[in-house]
Amino acid sequence: MEIPKTHYTQATDGAYLAYQVLGSGDTDLLYLPGWFSHLEIYWEQPQRTAFIQRLASLYRVITFDERGTGLSERTVGSPHLETAMDDIRAVLDATGAERPVLFGEGPDGGGSCAMFAATFPERVLALVWWSAHARSLVAVDYPWGDDEQAILDEQTSLERAWGSDEAGAELLTITHCPSLADDPAAQHWIAKFLRYGATPGGARAFHAWYTSIDVRSILPAVRVPSLIVQDTGPEALDEARFIATQVPGARVSPRSGEDFPPWLGDMRGNVAMVEQFITSVQHEEAALDRMLATVMFTDLVGSTDRACAVGDACWKELLEKHNATVRAFLARYRGSEVKRTGDGFLATFDGPARAVKCAQAICEAVKPLGLEVRAGCHTGEIELMGADVGGIAVHIGARVGALAGPSEVLVSSTVKDLVAGSGLVFEDRGEHTLKGVPDPWHLYAVAA
Repeated sequence: MEIPKTHYTQATDGAYLAYQVLGSGDTDLLYLPGWFSHLEIYWEQPQRTAFIQRLASLYRVITFDERGTGLSERTVGSPHLETAMDDIRAVLDATGAERPVLFGEGPDGGGSCAMFAATFPERVLALVWWSAHARSLVAVDYPWGDDEQAILDEQTSLERAWGSDEAGAELLTITHCPSLADDPAAQHWIAKFLRYGATPGGARAFHAWYTSIDVRSILPAVRVPSLIVQDTGPEALDEARFIATQVPGARVSPRSGEDFPPWLGDMRGNVAMVEQFITSVQHEEAALDRMLATVMFTDLVGSTDRACAVGDACWKELLEKHNATVRAFLARYRGSEVKRTGDGFLATFDGPARAVKCAQAICEAVKPLGLEVRAGCHTGEIELMGADVGGIAVHIGARVGALAGPSEVLVSSTVKDLVAGSGLVFEDRGEHTLKGVPDPWHLYAVAA
């Protein structure tokens, strides 16, 4: 996989944000690493490259440098949660990601994603919070935070060793990548990564923001499916369980190893954990995006011959009148147009009798135009697929409509049974085998 191009977009305050997009999966995943980053130097780290490529084999991955770091605007300083949330929105808008999974690390990356999910739940499919911390500093009512003096000592050590190849092992330990501390190539990489990612002064500004993070108050407002990931230590898992009790329906999953980033340790296991969670959310979404409806298919009979007989200009005018007629009756009978199907329409109704009467009305109304329409109706559970619909009920409706004769409305036995008492009269058309549909279906024509 080639290294993706770096693009820029502007946040609401004009700050420029650098982002990359890779992969072409059906699901968008915004990956927001914690701490500093550099989109292009990241690609010099083999383990991280393997991780992001693995994600990109499953999803369309979007990642960006937060303001104050990497290739994004440096002059604006480190973000706070509100600007971080606005920056996420700017990148999602720039990439056309309508409802992604948010994958954030630590109290900063994960906290920003949690804030966005709580504020814009309609724009988030799910939240993966890696190494989740709702608050940075320890407190009486939050015993899992870091000690303030320990953070200050870490900041001092970072500023002293910042970008130094000789201090590579120390830098890898401070940045919670101990498994790489004895690797000379990794030592060289982390020093370069920090030099490109920020200045020592930037590190100081980041630590000031880091120590102020506390998102506990917004956790109950995170209503999207959430996975809280922490290491296997007892205290860490206690913290994860606490966060999960605050986020409605959140799941907790332990991770193995001492390293912080998900691209170290059992990288494939880490990706599999995320994939399993996202797949479960997708299955749940698919189950929820189903509803009972009556589908109606209409189709012009002999449209090709008619078009040849009257000529292109006249046929275009007739077709426009036909379309306007169909749409007028859909509005009258409370039908919803799904899409055009060649010379016909697919529409849905919340009542089978209305669908049948609408189909009858359309068949009669187009006759003065010298046109004939065939129609088919079936009631069943359909899948909502954005503006489209799918599922076996749609296939049955299409097959029923295709068997109807000119100016005939054909329905399945399901529709006939459901409209009992409506005054509609049916004529038996016998059993039929519908292509691609199991078992024969009994069909009926609607009598005049």
